[in-house]
Amino acid sequence: MTLFGLGAVTLILAIPATSAVILFLLPSWRISSRLNVAAALLTFISALSLLWQRPAPEAYILVDELNVVFVVLNTFVGFTTSAFSASYIAHEVETGRLNSLHLRFYHAMYQALLFAMNLALVANNIGLMWVAIEMATLTTVLMVGLYRTHAAIEAAWKYFMLGSVGIALALFGTILVYMAARPVVGEGLEGMIWTSLMARVSEFDPALLNVAFVFLLLGYGTKVGLAPLHAWLPDAHAEGPTPISAVLSGLLLNVALYAVLRFKLLLAANTGAIAAGPLLIVMGLASLLLAGFMLYRRRDIKRLFAYSSIEHMGIIAFAFGVGGPLANFAGLLHMTMHSLTKSAIFFAVGHIVQAKGTQKLADIRGLTASHPALGWSLVLGVVAIAGMPPLGIFMSEFLVVSSTFATQPLLALPLVAGLLIAFGALMMRLHGIAFGPPSENNAPVKASYLPMLAHLALVLTAGLYLPPPLVEWFQHVARVLG
Repeated sequence: MTLFGLGAVTLILAIPATSAVILFLLPSWRISSRLNVAAALLTFISALSLLWQRPAPEAYILVDELNVVFVVLNTFVGFTTSAFSASYIAHEVETGRLNSLHLRFYHAMYQALLFAMNLALVANNIGLMWVAIEMATLTTVLMVGLYRTHAAIEAAWKYFMLGSVGIALALFGTILVYMAARPVVGEGLEGMIWTSLMARVSEFDPALLNVAFVFLLLGYGTKVGLAPLHAWLPDAHAEGPTPISAVLSGLLLNVALYAVLRFKLLLAANTGAIAAGPLLIVMGLASLLLAGFMLYRRRDIKRLFAYSSIEHMGIIAFAFGVGGPLANFAGLLHMTMHSLTKSAIFFAVGHIVQAKGTQKLADIRGLTASHPALGWSLVLGVVAIAGMPPLGIFMSEFLVVSSTFATQPLLALPLVAGLLIAFGALMMRLHGIAFGPPSENNAPVKASYLPMLAHLALVLTAGLYLPPPLVEWFQHVARVLG
């Protein structure tokens, strides 16, 4: 096989899967951290080739306009996070928080997670997609508990229990889709293949599809972090290694959202089925408003940005719920900008926590004076995630609000209110963290600035100028989403 077409799909699966086995066997954490970066880079390069040539759908593999967006974003952030992780892990080893055995497990699980997410994105079989998302869930559960503290173990168990409930609901929804397909396409594999389902879905029993989607939305919505199914997310972010917080916010939430969008397309192709949009709108607004108010009560810096992730996944779900070319375009752009911005914020937060020796907001003060590069990087990231111009998230939020005013103006009122509530909370928190007299706990830290600055540069560029090929690509995907 060549690098193109099916060969590229093979590589984005084979590279992380093979690397996971090798990394588990390597005793040296320095070598394994470099190999982790190299494997993630090769996976990203392989994913880029899908922009030019894609294989025809097969029984288990599908590459189309929709999932290429997710695959390229997934592999890029996976690569930059691995580069940040190398410097982050070095500090954790030097301070004795992690040992070589922990790191062999950590690096192996990191590549296993990338494999599972990539598999979920390119699967043409809805059962295989469920298995891949379950694998990604179990992998991140193990990584959240990596520090083996009481709080980390508790967070991992909470994530496992809530994630298991969600994934069980998604499994039941998947089975119901198969039951709806069986009278039309027959027994066996055809009833699980996405392309076969889309070709015949207009003949399916709409009542069975409706019930299936409710279970699928609740199940995969748990993984997206949508309210009221979000309870696992703040604990997982706060207690796990910071690179995993970046991957959770920047990648895994998107993968679960991708599954929801796939089934939304299925319902839209059956004229008798319910409209999925209103359900996404309700859960999106609930997430936005809940997270906006909860931001005011956070005392832990990683929990603060975990609730910010819930807020932004709510905005994205809302945009896709509104639907139409403009709202779908805004949802895709906001998803991309959020992944880049939030992972950059966690890159900064990871080194800040190492420098200050605490995650408590009360003990993190005056960063622009004590650690100017980290402090101003965090300021830029928070200003971006809050939606200030001229950064990319301002552009995507403006498009979400504009499309809502154009189609459903009454919904724009709670949307704008939620955005303003979250904006106020983030600005209030940023003032204390970044400015004023610095707190006394100021340990030196060797920070990795390149991944963070690369993400922020992309977000700034997107706010000022979107290349026409990117706009055309997102417009085409937006039309596919309906």
